[in-house]
Amino acid sequence: MQQIVLVTTLVTLVAGLVGGGVLVVLRGRSTALLVAVAALVPVVGVSLAVVVNVRRMFISAHDSTVVLVAVASAGVVAVLLAVVLGRGVAAGAVALADSLRALGDDSAERPVPTSTVPTPPAELVALGRELESTRVRLAESQARERALESSRRELVAFMSHDLRTPLAGLRALAEGLEDEVIEPGPALARILQTVDRLDTLVGDLFDLSRVSVAAVAPVAPPVLVSLVEVAHDVVAELQAHAARRSIGLDLSAPADGDRLAVLGNGDELTRALANLVGNAVRHTPPGGRVVVAADRAADGRTTVSVRDGCGGIAEGDLVRVFEVGWRADPERGGADAGAGLGLAIAKGIVESHAGSISVTNVPGGCRFEVALPEPAQARARS
Repeated sequence: MQQIVLVTTLVTLVAGLVGGGVLVVLRGRSTALLVAVAALVPVVGVSLAVVVNVRRMFISAHDSTVVLVAVASAGVVAVLLAVVLGRGVAAGAVALADSLRALGDDSAERPVPTSTVPTPPAELVALGRELESTRVRLAESQARERALESSRRELVAFMSHDLRTPLAGLRALAEGLEDEVIEPGPALARILQTVDRLDTLVGDLFDLSRVSVAAVAPVAPPVLVSLVEVAHDVVAELQAHAARRSIGLDLSAPADGDRLAVLGNGDELTRALANLVGNAVRHTPPGGRVVVAADRAADGRTTVSVRDGCGGIAEGDLVRVFEVGWRADPERGGADAGAGLGLAIAKGIVESHAGSISVTNVPGGCRFEVALPEPAQARARS
């Protein structure tokens, strides 16, 4: 027994050392080959130990042959299983490599890499799914970044156009005054009107920047604000402007006296609603009507809607209504056309209050709706 233990230990030790040396030599080769060699080394060691011990024992040739055949069969089975396992691991490694190469792919529709039979180990499959999920998120992030960059370029182009036109008018008026070819009175009135327009445009740009910052970190602590009072103030402020354009401006509030309290900044909410109502008045033809309605939705949220008579918006443009600088009019002209920032500012203000804003077509016009959470929900979110 001592001799058997000694011989077995020596033979398996030699086989292990030789197998380790082979693995060192094969470093950097296929995973399937490395797994097959690693599985074959102990089988070879056991087989050699059995062969040596059988030769030293006094057993019949028949029994010796049976043992050797059994060992050989087991070795073949072990090698086949090692090859199958190695192919599975290699297939999983290839799929992971494909996923890693695809991390920079900006196509979110790219299918998840799948390997053929044999199936890779569960850990590699799970890791491949995580890599694919990461790739999809990166692709979506890149798409958002491109959209923001495109929006920024459009804003710069639109603002350049909107600034260049009044500046060209100011230059023409200044040159006319210098050459004494126009009357000073009307020219000064036009200059003041143009300066007011430029001041409004610069103010809109500042408000848009401020709202973007407030959406990330509110600049002032929120307080309880009555949305009914906000709507009353806005309608009263724009009533004269709507009347000059022969447009009716009405307000609908809850008949039960509910003040529709929300948590937020009263000045900001007034600005957002004023932008919506002013936009509705601007695009409603004379003789039309704009209706502002404040109410409480079935889910407890407070809503205020502005319905105009603009005739509707093309379905393809509904998703772009709140983009910075966008206008449905490709000519972007007219002193009363606006800078295309009012709806974007309104959207930023509403989202900074944890609310949502939407637009839908209704018979004869559009309906903008703002939904704000209940005060308790707003406090939890803030």
